[in-house]
Amino acid sequence: MTTIPPAESPVREVQLSALVVMRLIKHATGVFPQPATGCLVGMDVGTQLQITNSFPFPASNPDNTTGNPNSSNPADPYHQADQLALALAAPRAKSSVSYQNEMIKYLREVNVDAQGVGWYVSCSMGNFVNASFVENQAFYQRATGEQTVALVFDVGRSSQGSLNLKAYRLSPSFMAAHKEGKFTTESIQKSSLRYQDILIELPVAIHNSHLLTSYLHQLPTSPTADTDLALPASLSELRRNPHLASNPLAPNLDNLDLSIDPFLEKTVDQLLDSIEAHQTEQNNAQYYQRSLAREQVKIQAWQLKRKQENALRVQQKQTPLPEDEWQKLFKLPVEPSRLEAMLVGRQVEQYARQIDGFGAVVSGKMFGVRGNLLPGEAS
Repeated sequence: MTTIPPAESPVREVQLSALVVMRLIKHATGVFPQPATGCLVGMDVGTQLQITNSFPFPASNPDNTTGNPNSSNPADPYHQADQLALALAAPRAKSSVSYQNEMIKYLREVNVDAQGVGWYVSCSMGNFVNASFVENQAFYQRATGEQTVALVFDVGRSSQGSLNLKAYRLSPSFMAAHKEGKFTTESIQKSSLRYQDILIELPVAIHNSHLLTSYLHQLPTSPTADTDLALPASLSELRRNPHLASNPLAPNLDNLDLSIDPFLEKTVDQLLDSIEAHQTEQNNAQYYQRSLAREQVKIQAWQLKRKQENALRVQQKQTPLPEDEWQKLFKLPVEPSRLEAMLVGRQVEQYARQIDGFGAVVSGKMFGVRGNLLPGEAS
């Protein structure tokens, strides 16, 4: 489900070149399961953002071997963690910014669109909502301008055969809260900020140049295109004639598979992990509230005792003691940031949407089988 951006958003649509899509897929699959990050260049035309080129950041390039110098084994977990941290922090790293400016300068010299319009990142099964993603996009929206987006390519879901590529921006309300850097309970209630308000999803359209479209139309047709392939009369005929498999109108036996989608099982596991992380954040917030309540009880008891002492000193015509001395004697606990809890909530919503999509396909098959097995029973 695509969320239409608000009227004050400077970008309302993203037009993506097919060349960028192919480069992004090649980069993401080459470094999988680690995330791939890179820069997007193009130009903005009114409310449409046209992305015409891209290049990877050195930190997430598989040709580079930067990482923990004490670990040369790629299978070492410390090495993998170091590479993961480098890839996630690459868009806002100083070395990447210098590299991006130099690449854009070279593109400008050859008369190619050379306006930074955002960055891209790859993920698996929608696990991209985290603090690094928010920091990177906030960095681009503050530094480069409002005409920037973050492209998210899901390697896991795209492996099913359908391209899963989405564009996101941080909402103006979240950017205002992020600029203040305060995500306390009071500030969130005051601004009415919810986890649904963190990201704005933009519609993405893949576009080919007229020259490439003309070239595709001039390609020779498939040798089987002139052959008239009739639809099979039965499944046995489909098994006997393998040429029918190339006909897009022929039935596909894989579509009749009733096994639970493995991607659905993986998404459910990730959903449970996110729910546990959300529960941990809730426990941290409750622990803070209990600690704050205990300290406040101690402070109130101290203030009451000090007032009684001062009342006695006044009767004895002595100088009252300062009543604000509790600020030096007691230290109130610092409220933890609620940003991580909001991000976890948004990630849970992302997994829930994926499960809804996976479950709709499986449920349709199950009802179809039930109707065939029990034709007399209403479904």
